[in-house]
Amino acid sequence: MASAPISLSTHCCSSSSAYSNSSSIWSHQNPINFPFPAASPKPKYASLQFKGNAFPNVVFMQDGAWTATVAGLENEAPSKNLKDGLTSVALPKEKNQIGNFDVNDDKSTVSITVVGASGDLAKKKIFPALFALYYEDCLPEHFTIFGYARSKMTDAELRDMVSRTLTCRIDKRENCGEKMEQFLQRCFYHSGQYDSQENFAELDKALKEHEAGRVSNRLFYLSIPPNIFVDAVKCASLSATASAGWTRVIVEKPFGRDSESSAALTKSLKQYLTEDQIFRIDHYLGKELVENLSVLRFSNLIFEPLWSRQYIRNVQLIFSEDFGTEGRGGYFDHYGIMRDIMQNHLLQILALFAMETPVSLDAEDIRNEKVKVLRSMRPIRADDVIIGQYKSHTKGGVSYPGYTDDKTVPKDSLTPTFAAAALFIDNARWDGVPFLMKAGKALHDKRAEIRVQFRNVPGNLYNRNSGTDLDQATNELVIRVQPDEAIYLKINNKVPGLGMRLDQSNLNLLYKARYSKEIPDAYERLLLDAVEGERRLFIRSDELDAAWALFTPVLKNLEENRKVPEYYPYGSRGPVGAHYLAARYNVKWGDLGVDE
Repeated sequence: MASAPISLSTHCCSSSSAYSNSSSIWSHQNPINFPFPAASPKPKYASLQFKGNAFPNVVFMQDGAWTATVAGLENEAPSKNLKDGLTSVALPKEKNQIGNFDVNDDKSTVSITVVGASGDLAKKKIFPALFALYYEDCLPEHFTIFGYARSKMTDAELRDMVSRTLTCRIDKRENCGEKMEQFLQRCFYHSGQYDSQENFAELDKALKEHEAGRVSNRLFYLSIPPNIFVDAVKCASLSATASAGWTRVIVEKPFGRDSESSAALTKSLKQYLTEDQIFRIDHYLGKELVENLSVLRFSNLIFEPLWSRQYIRNVQLIFSEDFGTEGRGGYFDHYGIMRDIMQNHLLQILALFAMETPVSLDAEDIRNEKVKVLRSMRPIRADDVIIGQYKSHTKGGVSYPGYTDDKTVPKDSLTPTFAAAALFIDNARWDGVPFLMKAGKALHDKRAEIRVQFRNVPGNLYNRNSGTDLDQATNELVIRVQPDEAIYLKINNKVPGLGMRLDQSNLNLLYKARYSKEIPDAYERLLLDAVEGERRLFIRSDELDAAWALFTPVLKNLEENRKVPEYYPYGSRGPVGAHYLAARYNVKWGDLGVDE
């Protein structure tokens, strides 16, 4: 009998559901195709039962689709015919699966507690991200959100505070106001001290009232200063942990100031939590273009063979902000730009970029490869680091303050607001390739990007047409993480006309032009992953150890010798020393020209 393939899709397009360890796998990236007799009734729902990593009854086809046999089918699912002979069947909401639980499972519930709920991060990022997930039906049917902080506040006051930061940006659907009100009714507040087991026991009692006897799963988001992480974890672990389901804790950076303090923090956390319960969040790993990095490389044959020292001349990781500390100087002065940006955001992106092909997309396999990269990195030499600090500047009649003009910053502070560094990976793939990092505040523009500059064509026939400028003739792949997410490739091209003149052109994928759907905020992706138990985008303790082992020696050298930073005007391109550093390795910073 002839078969008609059927493609099943879930209600919530989870960014990580394709990599979930659950017994049922639903992927929005790879449709799961099920052959049914053409004349058979359409299914009400379907599930694939897997054990471990074995996929019985699943066949991977040449075009990337999966086929499988499915049991338990009835006639009530809405469906529509797609091109290529596929039929799309929508799973009914009552069978929607997210991660390791059914979103409408009456037997379990998820309680999310935002510790430090009155702070800016909670108001501007965490609550809006949770609402976005609720709006997209990506949270389970039974969930509760609690704000916990020292401030005295009622449930109504919390809802009023949260409502000011919620937006209906997602697809601008008509029912947003209604969904917002429903979401706010799920939000509650409990006031307490971060080091009080008694207060956390009271929180536990409040959580249990809302969990109503269901199996409780609890997620704590620590949106608090790092010096009180351990106190809050201790109290939550001893007084408010889930009795039957899982308990997970999201920890915000910074994870210490150096190897010693980071190891002490990890040791203290592990007195009360296992490694699997700790979710160290780096929001840059949740950004769309960073997550797309491995897809770009491992699923496109034109890139993977080129991803080595044989074809790549240098790699640049660039982060710039067009504003200063603006009142956050007290916090920033304790850490500086190298700890705040380079040791975590940029180094994590470097590890993802440079890692070998993982065994699978399982979280541990990916993190294993990242750790190998970090452990293969050459110690950073002090001579390969340039630091700077922005000074006051007047432009267009407007005066911009210097770093030490911030009232929360000591007048004699030498804390760098800019840093550039040359890093090297001593392995067979990357030996000799400079990885140049640059990060700074109060620069001429705001951007975060990865720039891959390829080697010149050996014996290039058109050298005389392109001139002697090595950079002018170099192919370059640019992955712009923010703003205006894009991927573009700079190629050499003949200018139309009777002569032979070459020009550089961009093959451009501009996300906002190609995709109509708005890109989710990084916190949405990471919060959903934490609820699902997906750890790919969170930092493991040995990753953290390897990252600090790389940066701690050079940070101590700079601070013990009280190296004076090179001063640069607010709104400029940064210290001149950064250009000399790049030139030492025959590199020109790719963000100096206007190629967008």
